[in-house]
Amino acid sequence: MKWHRLQAMARKEMLQIIRDPRSVAIVVIMPLLMMLAYGYGISLDAKRLPVYVLDREGSQQSQDFLKRFQASQYFQVVRSVDNYPELVRALDAQSCQLGIVIPRDFSRSISRGGPVGVQALIDATDANSANLAVNYSEAVAQSYSREIQLEWLRRRGGGRPTQPVSVDARTWFNENLESMDNIVPGVVVVVMAVIGTFLTALTIAREWERGTMEQLISTPVTPLEVMLGKLAPYFVIGLADTVFCTLLGIWWFGVPFRGNWPVFLLSAALFLLVVLSTGYFISVIAKSQLAASQVALLATFLPAFLLSGFIFPIEQMPAFIQVVTHIFPARYFMKIVRNVFLKGSSVGVLSYDLAALALFAAVLALLATRAFKKQL
Repeated sequence: MKWHRLQAMARKEMLQIIRDPRSVAIVVIMPLLMMLAYGYGISLDAKRLPVYVLDREGSQQSQDFLKRFQASQYFQVVRSVDNYPELVRALDAQSCQLGIVIPRDFSRSISRGGPVGVQALIDATDANSANLAVNYSEAVAQSYSREIQLEWLRRRGGGRPTQPVSVDARTWFNENLESMDNIVPGVVVVVMAVIGTFLTALTIAREWERGTMEQLISTPVTPLEVMLGKLAPYFVIGLADTVFCTLLGIWWFGVPFRGNWPVFLLSAALFLLVVLSTGYFISVIAKSQLAASQVALLATFLPAFLLSGFIFPIEQMPAFIQVVTHIFPARYFMKIVRNVFLKGSSVGVLSYDLAALALFAAVLALLATRAFKKQL
């Protein structure tokens, strides 16, 4: 391998990138748009859920109970209705997601110490938001019922009642349980996978379509020099996009970065080698920019989005799918990025995932080199 030939090939590829407006747009605009779209568009939190109220009693105690919902950050009491059909129409029109019905004997049942039934009507067209609404409303009701029970026992027994068992939970690494802190690091992985593979998937295919492959074959450049020369500019661009997306996540979205940059950049470099080699291999096989770009998106975006743990926890997937996820490099890099961002994990903790990425990089680079033949 000759350095001057490798340098000439890299310079040629960089000039092609600069002269191609589509490549420049993918490099500059696409990472920004994906970070903003996924960062703001994907959220697993449900806050300020609109609530309609039907208070059939209208007592001080019923209003006190409803104020617990109004004080919660998860609910927003937007209207009080006068009858049940109006509440049903509001749910049907999606004016609210939760409807609360207070019975007429609410205060009397509390004073007797008996069970009190409060009806909650929930719009479950969005199952995730519906489950969160159920959990949040049950938490509000349980907190209120504990206070009422303690007060009732205090009045009846004359002594201090036994306090109920409580759990003092402490959350680590994501103290406020913000889904943004979990989503944004995952978006960095998806952006790297899509941009890296998509750009390099056009390299060899572009040579075939433009009719310059014959000139490339006639040169003394070896297949290894062709691959390294073509991938070198994209490696630099990929690292720059990675740093840009990471800084955007830290400064714009406020996601904490507790790790150290050398560990993060080492893992990013390994993952870039994986996705760039994958794109180059697809480009050699496809020989068409359209076919190569479609295969690249299918081979990287869907696995990175669905099978890496980005949205759905791998532990909750069926056993067979959990096994399948091990063949996708994005799974390992997703774990590394989240651990570096939120936990500040060291190389020792991440050694297994780093070794897996290194193995993928070596295998895919070998396949990409062997796939390209200097012949028509």
